[in-house]
Amino acid sequence: MSGNVDVANRPAPDKLLVELADYITNYEIKSAEAYNTARNCLIDTLGCGLLALRFPECTKHLGPLVPGTTVRHGARVPGTSHELDPVKAAWDIGCIIRWLDYNDTWLAAEWGHPSDNLGGILATADYLSRVAVAEGRASLVMRDVLTAMIKAHEIQGVIALENSFNRVGLDHVLLVRVASTGVVTNMLGGSRDQIIDALSQAWVDGCSLRTYRHAPNAGSRKSWAAGDATSRAVRLAMITMQGEMGLPGVLSAPKWGYYDVLFKGNEFKFTQGFGTYVMENVLFKISFPAEFHAQTAAEAAVKLHAQVKDRLAAITRIEITTHESAIRIISKVGPLANFADRDHCLQYMIAVPLLYGNLIAEHYEDDFHKGDPRIDVLREKMEITEDKRYSKEYHDADKRSIANAIQIFFKDGTKTERVEIEYPVGHRRRRVEGIPLLEKKFYANLQTRFPEQRCKAILDLCLDQQRLEATPVHEFAALFSIN
Repeated sequence: MSGNVDVANRPAPDKLLVELADYITNYEIKSAEAYNTARNCLIDTLGCGLLALRFPECTKHLGPLVPGTTVRHGARVPGTSHELDPVKAAWDIGCIIRWLDYNDTWLAAEWGHPSDNLGGILATADYLSRVAVAEGRASLVMRDVLTAMIKAHEIQGVIALENSFNRVGLDHVLLVRVASTGVVTNMLGGSRDQIIDALSQAWVDGCSLRTYRHAPNAGSRKSWAAGDATSRAVRLAMITMQGEMGLPGVLSAPKWGYYDVLFKGNEFKFTQGFGTYVMENVLFKISFPAEFHAQTAAEAAVKLHAQVKDRLAAITRIEITTHESAIRIISKVGPLANFADRDHCLQYMIAVPLLYGNLIAEHYEDDFHKGDPRIDVLREKMEITEDKRYSKEYHDADKRSIANAIQIFFKDGTKTERVEIEYPVGHRRRRVEGIPLLEKKFYANLQTRFPEQRCKAILDLCLDQQRLEATPVHEFAALFSIN
């Protein structure tokens, strides 16, 4: 056969597509811990979305694409009066969820935020439930939402364990699109074969570049990129349910497949199957709206605040010991151009709590930064060093630490203690300490949008696992809607 032709025989679906479809359709979740953690993830994610509505740069993106458009049985966007088609609703929910970068995180060879999938899951569930009720059928219940969350977390997180997209310059929101596409197709009633077809469409979309997450181009796209990804997933699922064919060799096709085009010819690697591991081990951002590699650094800085607040002018250097991923992703020198630049700068996220004893979202605003030149003075005194043990234990499946240490030196030769924190409050190892704080954070976020009576009603429901799971989705969404 001549080398100038392609073989047109259509292949069997790639192995990963089949494994994901089988997991989505057949795996029975029996882990009570996974469902309990998913409930906590749900409330923290929605709470952070509500908090983001305080920022006009976020809210300008919300609402129908054509002003004045109304959608019968539309999906609600929490904290707003918007009722949108599920594709745009997924975009909006995903946007508010990620805007402040203040809820769950998954750290592995590829990091990301599995809660971003809630945009597509909740929008689709609300839309389907409202249609079902209007037609006299039973609504989906919130256990269905939690189940979809657990499976989306697992898909995104297990693929991320051994496969680094950032090392080839690609962004992790691809995994949101893939995970959301799979679970949303299932929610829409898709068969195993339709889920395979839909997943192939998600992979063939390729990847966003990580350009918008890194200096000198860091910007606000990183705050809506995941909303865009989960919204695209809903669109691909709906296209598939209309009968669109799949692309079975999307990953493995020579020359034109994902592996050859975007992954340097390498197939994905896996060390475990799909279950409930990711949800059970997910990390919560409880203390600070900070990129997760800096969570323990900010916590250490808060502990040092009292020792340095009256000696700022006497500081000669600040030694920061961290892990390789933090150095590669968030260690920056030079001018910081915007909110997104600052909330992904390790040095900035240490300087502010050293000065103020806390770190909140408003600390990333332009006016705050310009109003306190001490921040950049402290940044210039910071020295960053990698601890090989920190880097190793960051990847250790039994530890998944995110360690940072800080020590500060003064002109007179004195120094502070060296404050080392290996696991942030949101880590599985600190759940007992962390969950009460997470619930307190959720209630505070509710209070930014709703009257006290509504806040209490929502909190009471969300803290009751059985009652929440049995609640119809459209009734749950209504609690978060502003009429």
